[in-house]
Amino acid sequence: MSGHSKWSQIKRQKGVADVKRGATFTKAANAITVAAREGGGGDPASNFKLRLVMEHARAVNMPKDIILRAIDRGLSKGLEGALDSVTYEGYGPGKVALVIEAVTDNKNRTTPEVKNVLEKSGGSFVTPGTVSWMFSDCGLITLAKNGKSYDELFEAAVDAGADDVLDSDDAVEIYTKPNELDKVKNALAEKGFAIQSAELARRATTTVEVSDPQTQKKIFDVLERLEDLDDVQKVWSNFEIIENPN
Repeated sequence: MSGHSKWSQIKRQKGVADVKRGATFTKAANAITVAAREGGGGDPASNFKLRLVMEHARAVNMPKDIILRAIDRGLSKGLEGALDSVTYEGYGPGKVALVIEAVTDNKNRTTPEVKNVLEKSGGSFVTPGTVSWMFSDCGLITLAKNGKSYDELFEAAVDAGADDVLDSDDAVEIYTKPNELDKVKNALAEKGFAIQSAELARRATTTVEVSDPQTQKKIFDVLERLEDLDDVQKVWSNFEIIENPN
C-alpha cells in the first residue's frame, strides 16, 4: 500500500470534526490567490489551476465572497504582502522523501517552520532537487466507492482515460496525466460517480518500504505536523507500507 493512499485514508477517517475551519479557509484562499496570478487570470473557465482550487474551496463550504476576494488579490498589482508559491524538500523518519508545497507572504517565516518540523522528527531539510527527482507530476482524482466494487470503478476510470487506479479503503485514487485530469474527471462525473477531490499531484516513482509500525507512526506524525503549518498546502511522500506478517 502506498504511503499516500494510507495517509489519505487516515485523513478521511479523522473526519470533519478535526478540520480547523479557519485554517482551512485561509489555505484555500491563499491557493486561489496564487492560482489566479500564476495560472493565467481570474476566469476559471480558462484557468485550469484556478478551477481546481475553487472546487476545493467550495467543497469545504467557503463563502463565495471570500473566493472572489482571493481572486481579486491575485490579480492586484504590487500588493503589499503578496503571496508566492514555494516548494521545500526533505527527508522524514526512515529516510522517506518529502516534497512540501507552500504558499507564503514571508519565506523567512515559512522556511524555518518547515525545517524545524523536519529536524524535530529526526529528518532533514535538503536543497531543491535532492528528492524531487523521485516524483513525477500527475493528476489525482479521489472517487468515493459508494457501494461499488473496485473492479467496477477501475473499469470506468480506465474507460475515461486514467493511467492507473489504486484501492484506498472507502475510495479509489485515480491517476492521470496532468493535462488529462479535467477530461477524466468530467467523464467520471457525467457517469454519476461521486468525486471527492481532483488535484494536480506528485506521485512517487522511487519508493521506500517501511514495515516497522513505529516508523510508520512517526511518518504519519510528521506529515500531520507539516500539514498543520499555516503556510503548507500539500505534502507528498514516497513511502510504501509493508504490512508486518507477524
